[in-house]
Amino acid sequence: MIWCVEDDKSIRDIEIYTLKSTGFEALGFSNGTDFFKALENHQPELVVLDIMLPDMDGVEILKRLKENPVSENIPVIMATAKGMEYDKIQSLDSGADDYLVKPFGMMEMISRIKAVLRRCSKPEESHILKYGSLVVNLEQHTVTLDGKRVMLTYKEFELLHLFLSNIGTVFTRDVLFNRIWGEEYIGESRTIDVHIRMLRHKIGKYGEKIETVRNVGYRMEGAE
Repeated sequence: MIWCVEDDKSIRDIEIYTLKSTGFEALGFSNGTDFFKALENHQPELVVLDIMLPDMDGVEILKRLKENPVSENIPVIMATAKGMEYDKIQSLDSGADDYLVKPFGMMEMISRIKAVLRRCSKPEESHILKYGSLVVNLEQHTVTLDGKRVMLTYKEFELLHLFLSNIGTVFTRDVLFNRIWGEEYIGESRTIDVHIRMLRHKIGKYGEKIETVRNVGYRMEGAE
């Protein structure tokens, strides 16, 4: 059962219709109060949660879900307004599994839901990524090098996370834009180069492991 929390009835009805027509059971709520009342008796497989709601905003609802041991493992996809970078970051930092940028297509919503459900059905992976003495804690969103804290920006952290999760994989600039900045971002390839250069500098001896693949993009070499 997929629950959609959206105060715009026309959008909510389309979401419910699309979910049901693609084989999901679905239920809609116009506000947080009704959502939490229903949650007392049932649990959804996943929640599509709008940020702008009449009684409480979506981030507040998300935080309440993640603070409760009973509901903390329910996957949540946030619906954010176009261009609201802060909403995306706050949602992800608060425990959201993914986000959709309004206005979004219904097939994109279905694709994202299926992807999150696939990820959540897999055995839980470690929140720690280690690369020699470089340690990334995904849960705490921290990085340490030789036991000392390394301060990275949000984008630098996401780049490092992507590289360490895919050792040896070459990422083109277009793929990096899509994965880190989002499909709606319009920018120059130099943006990638600047962030890579800063990341290399901050992670010291491991910076040289981020290899430039000429005319293609970047990859993280395997640790020695």
